[in-house]
This record gives sequence, structure tokens and C-alpha cells, in this order.
Amino acid sequence: MSMRNWLFFVFFSQPVALGAWLPRIPEVQEKLVLSPAELAVALIGAPIGTLSALLVAGRIGDLLGAQKTMLIFYPLFFLAMALPFLANSQVSLFISLAIMGATLSILELGMNVSADLYEKQRKKLVMSRAHGLWSLGLMTGTLVGSASAAIRFDPFLMEIAIFAVLVLPSLYAVKQVNLDQPVLDPKTVQSRKSGFTMPHILLLGICLFTFGTTLTEGAVADWAAIFMRDVHSASPGFAGLSLTVFTLAAALTRLTGDKLREHFATSDLARTLAIIGVIGLGIIYFAPNALLALLGFALLGCGIALGFPLAVTAAANAPGKSSASNVAVLTFLALSGFLVGPISIGFVAEATNIKIGLMVITPMLALSAVLASTLKSSSSKSQNSESQTT
Repeated sequence: MSMRNWLFFVFFSQPVALGAWLPRIPEVQEKLVLSPAELAVALIGAPIGTLSALLVAGRIGDLLGAQKTMLIFYPLFFLAMALPFLANSQVSLFISLAIMGATLSILELGMNVSADLYEKQRKKLVMSRAHGLWSLGLMTGTLVGSASAAIRFDPFLMEIAIFAVLVLPSLYAVKQVNLDQPVLDPKTVQSRKSGFTMPHILLLGICLFTFGTTLTEGAVADWAAIFMRDVHSASPGFAGLSLTVFTLAAALTRLTGDKLREHFATSDLARTLAIIGVIGLGIIYFAPNALLALLGFALLGCGIALGFPLAVTAAANAPGKSSASNVAVLTFLALSGFLVGPISIGFVAEATNIKIGLMVITPMLALSAVLASTLKSSSSKSQNSESQTT
């Protein structure tokens, strides 16, 4: 199997454990007797872990290189995904999600740097397809989670089974993604100026664009099943279909994303998709029944699908310390959106209802449509060189 396909397998296998957790969040909420606001507070653990880890993730990536970073954090992430199901209180759920968020952020940094290195060295577009496989992996995980919930299979044992099945093949796949990445000398990494450095204004624009799309993805991941249960009285199995439809639509869009990049300007493509996502949100809000709501979730999945893949390529080529540092900054804010979205919805849903709560993401997704123009200048150079060989 080619290195490209091994890279695709890495992107497919990583989110399976994460996807399996998502349909079972309502069970955890019921087990711990948490209100929407209390659940939202517990979910804050994930972004805190993510943001804390990403403060040093760029240096870890520069020091270890993408491959070694993935080899270390792949098994740690799989094991961390089982911890939320051992939680017996709001505090322990918070802590377990913080650990999960930390391992997730550093692992995904290594994955995205690897995909960018492949595009640069092999002069072939793979970023969108890689994230398409990520979406398929997430969808596979949601199906596993929904099925295990339907048969009342213990969720902790579910995550352990996923670890047992996937960890060795995943580590083998990582070993096959052996790209020539320059690894910095430890003295060079340590000699860099410590503390916060304001990212370049172009990189900030790219990050804010991505924040809206990942905030939407995180919100749907954590609250779609609850939305369907509370608004449309859907059964647990049918409620989980909202997330499955969303991730399938995102996956199919990402799998065709590299072809779309060859025929449309990056900024135009990103803006159009964001507008489609806003339309999907409107359908979800006004849908009179569960089936029409599923259509809205499908359009929303298409709308956010290419936000992060396009932004990774743009960020890697934007001004900054290094590609790894730029991608770390992007991942920092992108995962913040992915993890903060569910929190904001929880508080609004507590004060109003879940239907209004889910609409909190609309302004940020609209802002992504406005900021799509930031992707143009930083990615144009790489697109020109890649289009000559694809």
C-alpha cells in the first residue's frame, strides 16, 4: 500500500474512538444527573486540556517531528477516550475530558503537519481527502456508539474494544508515513523566545475563519442527538442518525474537496460552502419533523466540511515561525471552536431551550463566510505549484 493510503488510514482510524463517545453523551448526562448547564461546565474540561497542550504543541512538533509525535500520542489518545465513561461526578468528567483534549490536540497537530508535508514533498493534493477519511472515521465511530447503545453494551468496554482493534494497525500505518521532515535541534527549540507571540494578521484571519466552522462541527457533535431527542422526540437510535448524516455529508464533501480545489478559487469555495451551512441551520430550526431536520444536518455537514482542511494548507504557507508552529496556532483556535461550541449551547439551552441553543452557532458560521477571503493569498502559491502536477 502506498504512503498516501497509509496516511489516509491514519486519518480514518484516529476519530473512531471520538465518534463512539458522541452518541453516548446523553447516557453520561443521565448517569451523572446533569442539567444542560452542568453538562456544559463538564465539557469545558476538553477545551482547557486542548488549549493547555497546544501552548507547547508547536515546540513538541518541532522537536520530535510529526511521525514521532503521532507514535507517542496515538495510544495515549485512545486510552484517554475511555476515561469519561469512568467518571462518577461532574468534576471527574471534567478532568477526564481535559486529558482527552490534551492528547487529541497534539496528535492532530502531528497528523495535519504530516499531510501538509506530503503535499509539499509529493506535489499532490491530499489534505481534503485526508479529512474526508477523518469524517468517515468519525461516522464509523458514531455508528459503533449508536449500535452499542442500542444493545446496551457498556461504553467503557466499547472504548477498550476500539483500542484493542485499532491501536496496532494505526501505529503501523504511522510508521509507513515516513516523510523527510527537518527536526530542529533541542537547543534551537529551547533558545526560542518563550511566552506568547502575536500571530501574523493573516494567520489570525485564517484562524477566525476556521473557528466558525469547527465551532459548528463541535456543537453538532455534542448536541445533535440531544436536539433530536428533545425537539422531535426521536428514539436513541434515530437521534444518533443526525450525527451520522452530518458526518457522512462532511465526509463526501471532503473526499471530493481536492478536485473542487483544482477548479474553484479557495476563497470562493470556502465562502459558498459556509453559506450552504447557514441554509442548513435554517432548515434545522424550522423543520416540522425529524426527517426534514436530517436534511438540514446534511447541508450543514457539507457547509463546514472543507473549512479546516483548506485552513491547514493556508496556515502552513502563512508568515510565521514554522509550518508546525502555524498549524499549532490554527489547531489551538480550531479545536477551541470544536470544544467551546457545545459549552455555549449548553448555557443558552439551559436559559431557553435546545432549539434556540443550537442557533448560537449561526453568527460565527456567517463570519466564516466573510473571512473566507483570508485563505486566498496564503494558499495561492501552494495551489499553483500543486496544480501543475495534479
